[in-house]
Amino acid sequence: MRTEHASDTELSAQPAAYWTGMAYEALIAFTRARQAEHGFTQPQYWLLRNLSKNDLSSDGHGMTIPELKQSMNSYIRPEDDLGAEAEVLLERGWLSRDGEGRLWITSAGDEARAGLKQHAPAIRDQIHRGIDDADYVTTLKVLQQMIRNTGSTVG
Repeated sequence: MRTEHASDTELSAQPAAYWTGMAYEALIAFTRARQAEHGFTQPQYWLLRNLSKNDLSSDGHGMTIPELKQSMNSYIRPEDDLGAEAEVLLERGWLSRDGEGRLWITSAGDEARAGLKQHAPAIRDQIHRGIDDADYVTTLKVLQQMIRNTGSTVG
């Protein structure tokens, strides 16, 4: 698709699905590369967040891998292997496993989760560089309207 020096008229005729797909892949790759520089993967971070009562878990109750997959079904990628990622966290002592196969976040894991979370603002700042908040909000509102126009719901 020709994009260099495209006029506004040419850009307005380009498919949103192409650009949202390109943006998604670029943003995920960038985020995962930055997280890898800090020694963790996005799925590892999600596991910790989903198991922490101080984050996404309402009660801090342990979960099985299938339960975690279900909990993450809107953002997990097909290539993400939560079982393998959990094994790394078990080895680090950030998770424990009970006799029923439920994973539980440890105090060390919750401490690590809080530390890993501190990297998110810098990653966001790099992604948002040169984009003012008003333009960003407008973009999201346009995308949400496109979603509604297709008969889907904005989650």
